[in-house]
Amino acid sequence: MSQEKVLEALEGLGLEKLDAQVYIFLGKRGPQKGKEIIKALKMSRQNLYPILKTLQNRGLVSASLEHPARFSAMPFEKALDLFVEAKMEEAQQLQRGKAEILSNWKKISVAEISDQSPRFTIIAGRKHIYPRLKQMIEDTKNQLSIITTVSSLVRSEQFGLIDVALDHFSETTLQFRFLTELTEENLKALKGFLLRIPKIKSNFQLRSPTLNQKSFSRMFIRDEAEVAFFIDNKINNKAIQTDDLCLWTDCKEIVSSFSALFEDLWRDATDIQKRIIEIETGKPPHRTVVIKNADEAQRKYKEIMSSAQKSIYMITSSSRLIEFWNNKNQIDSCIQKGGPVKIMAPITNENLEATEQLMKICQVKHIPEDYVETTIIDNQHLFQFNTQIVRKETMQPMPYFENTIYTDDAQYIEKTKNMLNNIWRNASIPSTIPLGSRYSEFRKIVGWIEETEQTALTEKDVLNTFINLKKTPITDPSKDLNVTYFSAGLSVIHPPAYLNLPDMIIIARHFDKQSSIGAEDMLDVYLWLETPTGHAYVTAATVGDNPAGVEYRKKLNAGTPVEQFCHLVKEDEIQVRLHGNTLFVGWSVPIPLYPPPFVLPPACLLFEGYGELKTGITKNQTPAGHTHIAEFNGFDAFVTFFHPASKYSGPGTDGFLRRDVVMTSYPPK
Repeated sequence: MSQEKVLEALEGLGLEKLDAQVYIFLGKRGPQKGKEIIKALKMSRQNLYPILKTLQNRGLVSASLEHPARFSAMPFEKALDLFVEAKMEEAQQLQRGKAEILSNWKKISVAEISDQSPRFTIIAGRKHIYPRLKQMIEDTKNQLSIITTVSSLVRSEQFGLIDVALDHFSETTLQFRFLTELTEENLKALKGFLLRIPKIKSNFQLRSPTLNQKSFSRMFIRDEAEVAFFIDNKINNKAIQTDDLCLWTDCKEIVSSFSALFEDLWRDATDIQKRIIEIETGKPPHRTVVIKNADEAQRKYKEIMSSAQKSIYMITSSSRLIEFWNNKNQIDSCIQKGGPVKIMAPITNENLEATEQLMKICQVKHIPEDYVETTIIDNQHLFQFNTQIVRKETMQPMPYFENTIYTDDAQYIEKTKNMLNNIWRNASIPSTIPLGSRYSEFRKIVGWIEETEQTALTEKDVLNTFINLKKTPITDPSKDLNVTYFSAGLSVIHPPAYLNLPDMIIIARHFDKQSSIGAEDMLDVYLWLETPTGHAYVTAATVGDNPAGVEYRKKLNAGTPVEQFCHLVKEDEIQVRLHGNTLFVGWSVPIPLYPPPFVLPPACLLFEGYGELKTGITKNQTPAGHTHIAEFNGFDAFVTFFHPASKYSGPGTDGFLRRDVVMTSYPPK
């Protein structure tokens, strides 16, 4: 009788009957494998896994990293709290019924089994995400670290997160660290937020990134035990307002990677009160001025740049790099004196030629977008350009040199130079970029035939195919046509030496359920290896969460070493998710690669599309003779590779984001 009442209560809270039955079974039996759930509840595999996916999206069920995975339920008390937060309008009614439901729950007599296995999932929608974040705050035992935006701070307060934090962090032994970008536009909102934090809360620390790196705007890290990382929807580096989507995991390697990122940003950040003073007075600390007149700032900049004798350190934008090459005579004096000239900028296909030419006379490296443009000349002069500032009255960007910050303060310059040196050490060397044909690296994959964008195919043609999806069944890969619909990210990765991996290409795909073999998240990994005909990218592994897809690829690679490196993983051990022009890819298990002993550790990839949309056709052939022809809409992309040791940011020439792809695979003739 007690179980029926709990089941009825869960249905009343929004779960379907079968969903509730699976949750109760896992909650009382503890971690179970899929086949054990199927046997106990007498349901088919086709019914079970969509239910598990639904429960995971709501944060109620998680999967371990072992193979096969074991599924476990969130403790019932915490699950009830999540329901209460997700249904705010019914909170009073839920709280009244909570005690009775818990009483019935305790009467269900099945031994509980604790689950300590790592988990990995994506949670969609604010009504599911914010209750999970609140749970992370309440579970904090030592330290909570947050990267966020001011607008997200205000939204967090609306969802009650700040009240929970103020209450939970009343003990000064717990540390609560905020890292948020502060500008003139959001100053008023942040000061309003600060009024909510009592002065006695000395364990609430807020800082603003000195160089305003905004690539990782929202992230929650608890005790280095779990992380929630928001995936922003961006188009040409501008955030698009949509419902939230975030990755949550307690996978140790991935949490460690994001923790290292936070510590790097936190170490060089400025105390929030000092940053407020800078904005309100219009003068940063030390002997610093803001040159409001654009012509005056440009004159001063050119004069000091042309007289440089010792060194020039520069962070600039992808477009300004081209302009800098056109005015390269400015650095002649420094080069003639033998001083180092170091330039960092996002490398794209548009500025690739300028990059190649600049590398002949100075040093150039790639960095991600969103750094404030900064120049240090002879360790005596520092310029920072407010390229992100927008006029309030017209909402148009200000001229590049308007409101330029200039300082000759030695202490401030030294601190900034140290940060630039740190960025320089971690930046990519453009000599690894495939100069010339932008597809040359991908053509080096064994079996690649051709790739072209010069086609009569249009964006609308590809989209119409997606609108009218038709499933083409497949039974025999050696004879049948295979038609797939997917989103994809393609990237050339040049791993740091300590990963002990050669250069590699990673292709990640999310297949639609109307594809011949059904829905699947998967990876293809290629390693740069020596072959009988010279060096080339050779298939090192394929990984997928659809048994039929993995079996299909095994048959494609039958008789080759790769057949043994077609890996099947569980749904929550790999995630590939498109959000606007951003593609997130993550895997929480190590991937054995061919040839042994190469192993790709648990990691994440972030593809951020930029520039104009491109439509085209790709063609390649497997060693077994299958020909794949894909029609696509997509973008060039910046790629960030998060792995246990650090993060790697690839240039915009090394990545592609395929938003819409229709691929037809033809059997051998």
